[in-house]
Amino acid sequence: MKVAIGSDHGGFAVKEEVVRFLRDLGHDIDDVGCFGLDSVDYPDFADKVCELVGNKDNDCERGILICGT
Repeated sequence: MKVAIGSDHGGFAVKEEVVRFLRDLGHDIDDVGCFGLDSVDYPDFADKVCELVGNKDNDCERGILICGT
């Protein structure tokens, strides 16, 4: 299964763990960020995940969003 995943800076560490876990299970991951602990706006990454899952031309079957709150 191909999964899109994204988070804000507060959820970055959890996202990294989830990505590793899903890859170990054999899933294809499309990680849209964020890619560090610098402050970011969560909606920017949520929008990217939603676009990948909602786009009929993309093969992401599921999306995961992680927020620090």
